[in-house]
Amino acid sequence: MENRYKDTLGALVRCIHESAESIDPASLGNLVDLILSKKTIFIYGSGRSGLVGQYFAVRLVQLGLDVHFVGDMTTPIIGPEDLTILISNTGETMSAVHTANIARRIGSHVVCVTASKFSKLANASNSVILIHTPKTTDGNLLPLGTLFEDSVILMFDSLIPELMKKLGQSEEDMRKKHAIWV
Repeated sequence: MENRYKDTLGALVRCIHESAESIDPASLGNLVDLILSKKTIFIYGSGRSGLVGQYFAVRLVQLGLDVHFVGDMTTPIIGPEDLTILISNTGETMSAVHTANIARRIGSHVVCVTASKFSKLANASNSVILIHTPKTTDGNLLPLGTLFEDSVILMFDSLIPELMKKLGQSEEDMRKKHAIWV
């Protein structure tokens, strides 16, 4: 039984490496530039993609940026000087597509992170970050969107050092903005 956990972890690491190799580095540089140039950042995803979005939002807040998760009670209205980041594995999540359409109509720059290049969400976005998620032969090994979600978390984490550098922030600076400062 112990080997099963090790095998699963190994498969996950291999698949995430393949996913990471599929991401266009220029699209990540573009996202960093957008994050730094926009007044406010809005992030949205549904279900587990939403949890990934909230995770990234916390990191951006710790960098001192003005960030909101769409749907929270205190979220202000999106404006034309803002950035909207949407996360959906399939790119067909209607709440994400609807959010993209509203944000674009208002004039916000919309970036979607998806595994589906020809999805409704990709079509509704100004910029698309594609993450190829390899199919495993055993659907019980990495079920549902596990690989996509884990890959997106690590992709977002890969942006943090560059954002820290460009914002002149250290880990100590970020710690001071932590929910429970220690």
